[in-house]
Amino acid sequence: MIPHNLPTLGAEEQGAAIRVLQRNWVAQGPEVEAFENELCRFLNIPDGHAVAVSSGSAALYLALWALEGKKKRIGLPVYSCAALRNAVGLVDGIPVYLDCGEESPNINTDDAGKAGIDILIAPSMFGIPVCMPETMNVKVIEDIAQSLGAMVSGERIGLRGEVGICSFYATKLITTGGQGGAVISKNKVLIDKIKDYREFDCRDDSKLRFNFQMTDMQAAIGRVQLKRLPEFLEKREQLFEIYSSAGIELLEPSTPSHIPVRYRAVVRCSEPMVLIKRLSENGIRAIIPLERWELLDNPHDYSNAEMFSWTSISLPVYPELSPLDAKNIGTIIKESL
Repeated sequence: MIPHNLPTLGAEEQGAAIRVLQRNWVAQGPEVEAFENELCRFLNIPDGHAVAVSSGSAALYLALWALEGKKKRIGLPVYSCAALRNAVGLVDGIPVYLDCGEESPNINTDDAGKAGIDILIAPSMFGIPVCMPETMNVKVIEDIAQSLGAMVSGERIGLRGEVGICSFYATKLITTGGQGGAVISKNKVLIDKIKDYREFDCRDDSKLRFNFQMTDMQAAIGRVQLKRLPEFLEKREQLFEIYSSAGIELLEPSTPSHIPVRYRAVVRCSEPMVLIKRLSENGIRAIIPLERWELLDNPHDYSNAEMFSWTSISLPVYPELSPLDAKNIGTIIKESL
């Protein structure tokens, strides 16, 4: 069976992990700091403006905490994963759910401006950059868990709000060995506040902090993965183009200045389960990227998100997938639509 998704790990990642083991320092240390600074350089911000943490969920919680989200009205998409709702709940915020667009899995930020919210969590779903005005009257957390490396007007996204968050889960664009995340910001005061929260041990005051640290083992793997990210993105683009060349209409940005990354290859169709079954019969795993029961609030109240959950299928599009397999998948899809 061809999986829907796989991490891309090899000899370089193994060597990085062995290097850390041989040094006998596997907890948070110099590898974490190096990974943070290399992430900053990738995003074209000064060193010291990233905080590596234990997961993307932890990154989102810390971003909300740093923006003082307690009792604040926090806008978030209903068409997204449960980690967003969980982070809002843990910070004791008030969730305000927002629908996605008719033709886009992303929220309409104009709607967010009318919803009377204080903080907005704005993910770029499936690698497609979310549309955001240059100025907003709310604090924005830009969620690039699925879109590290995507660009808007020639600049990598993640820093269009007060703070951004990344995820390095096993099947994200890069992984730090299964779990991991980061908070990024141009605002050094916010970054230092979050770093202080992360450094929980051996402190001489009574402030509450918590262990959200990334290990050096994770960071060493992450450094290799980040170096390989351009290669990964190019391979994903090639696979996406194979599907497009087969005549399959895939979700794309509607704005020319938005350059996506191919985290997901999503097809809209009227009967996704029929297509998923046909692919499965041919040894290929495809999925509904977000099922109706996964929507974060009552689906009846969010017609666009509900329709996306009924009419979307995600095809394999990861670097380990061979071009030949992608061509075969494209042929099956085209014959079935």
